[in-house]
Amino acid sequence: MDINGQGWTDEQAATTFGCHRNTVANLRQRLVEQGLEAAVERKQQKNPSRQRVCDSEAQAKLIALRCGEPPAGQARWTLRLLADKAVELEIVPAISHETVRQELKKTN
Repeated sequence: MDINGQGWTDEQAATTFGCHRNTVANLRQRLVEQGLEAAVERKQQKNPSRQRVCDSEAQAKLIALRCGEPPAGQARWTLRLLADKAVELEIVPAISHETVRQELKKTN
């Protein structure tokens, strides 16, 4: 085995660099087929991450809404009520009760 990595098996390279041998094989294949830049740079995501529904300002307004009085006839705020009210007050264009839950959980 050469210090430059020549003659290394995928298993030896994986052990040396602390990754799985399939990672080494995939990297080597990408290097041969697409070149050095493609092998070194991260691949583009097939499905890019979604844009966040709540920025810090919307999150603060949502928390303030939650701390306020619930609507008439309600004993407390529910996640669905908060989601509906946030859209009604144009804090966000659309939001699910699950997203409301996640945003409020961040503050606990």
